[in-house]
Amino acid sequence: MPVDVTLFGATGFTGGLTADYLGSHIPKGKSWAIAGRNASKLKAVADRIEKLGGVAPTIIEADIADAASMEALAEQTRVLITTVGPYLQYGEPAVRACAEAGTHYVDLTGEPEFVDEMWLKYHEIAKASGAKIVHACGFDSIPYDLGVLFTVEQLPEDVPISIEGYVRAGGTASGGTYHSAIGAFSRLRQASRTASDRRKAEGRPAGRRVRGGGKIGRGARGEGWALPLPTIDPQVVLRSARSLDRYGPDFSYEHYAHFKKLHMMAGTLAGAGVLLAGSQLPPTRKLLLKLRDQGDGPTEEKRAKGWFKLLLIAKGGDKHVTTQVSGGDPGYTETAKMLSESALCLAFDKLPDVSGQSTTAVAMGDALIRRLQKAGIKFEVV
Repeated sequence: MPVDVTLFGATGFTGGLTADYLGSHIPKGKSWAIAGRNASKLKAVADRIEKLGGVAPTIIEADIADAASMEALAEQTRVLITTVGPYLQYGEPAVRACAEAGTHYVDLTGEPEFVDEMWLKYHEIAKASGAKIVHACGFDSIPYDLGVLFTVEQLPEDVPISIEGYVRAGGTASGGTYHSAIGAFSRLRQASRTASDRRKAEGRPAGRRVRGGGKIGRGARGEGWALPLPTIDPQVVLRSARSLDRYGPDFSYEHYAHFKKLHMMAGTLAGAGVLLAGSQLPPTRKLLLKLRDQGDGPTEEKRAKGWFKLLLIAKGGDKHVTTQVSGGDPGYTETAKMLSESALCLAFDKLPDVSGQSTTAVAMGDALIRRLQKAGIKFEVV
C-alpha cells in the first residue's frame, strides 16, 4: 500500500529541514517515507527525526539515474516531494515518474526553463493520469502566488484588477538557489526558446486579458526604490490569473524588490550583472559555482533572524486594498514549511479537481493558505 508522502532528497540541507518538519507534522495514523541513493545517510536522517520526537519515516532507495527505481518510487507514494536540484540537471526523472504514475508532485524550483520544459513534455501525460505537478512550492513562489490570490479575494468580482507586489527580505539564499541562478543565467537563450515554445502550445484565455510589467522607480507608497524582478514568481502569478476567472476580465501584476536606499538597489544590480556576465563562459562559471556548495546553509541562530515581507497594493474596480504576506527565514525555514505543507495539502485536503502541471493557487488555493496561516505565515489585510 503506498505511503501518503515521500521526500526525495532528505540528506541535503533544505531537504533535511523539510524532513524534520514532516516528521513533526505528519498527521497521526498517516505514513511517510524518505528516499535517495544512500541508505545509511537516510537511516541517519530517520534516526535524528525519531530522536527529536518526530515520526520516523520508512526508507526507500531510489536513484535519478535508474528509471526503474524512480518509477517504483512514484508508484509507492501518493505525493512526492523532491529537493534534488538544480532541477534542470536532476529534476526530470521525478517529474516523468510522477506524471506517468498519477502521483502528485511538488518541488521548490525557481528555474523557469525547467518548469516550461516539464510542461511541454509531461503536462498532457499528467492530465491523463490525474497527477498534479506543482512546481515552485517554496519562497519561489508561494508568497506571491497565494498572496495575490488572497488579495484578489478581497476585491469585487468581474472587475479589472491591478496589483503591485513589493518584497523585502533578510536572510541567506540557499546554496542550491545560488547554483540554480548561475545555471539559469548561463542558459538565457535556451530558456527564451523554451518559453516561446510553451506560449505557442499553451495559448491564452479567450475574452480576458492578463498582463505583467513594471519599471524601475519609487517603491511602495513612494517610499524607497523598486526594482522589477524577472524571476519565476510573476510568471507563476500570471499563470494562476489565466487559469482562474476570479482574477477578473483585465488583470495586471507588477513584481518588485523593494529597497530603502538607492545605493542598495544599485549594489544589487551590479552584483547581478557580475553573476550574469561571469556565467556566460565555462571557466568563470566554474569559478562562480565553487564559491558556494549546494549543501551550504546558515546556522539555526542565523535562520532565526531571517524574515520576509511582501506588500501587495491592489485596485479592483473602485475598491483599493493593501495586503501583506510575512514570515521568518525565507530561504530555508519557511521554504521547508511551505514545501511540506504543500505536500500535506495535496495528500489530505479537499481540493479543486485539476490535474497536469499547475500552480499552488490553482491546485490548492485557500486550503493551502489556511494551512500556512496555521503554521505561522501571515496573510493579512493591512
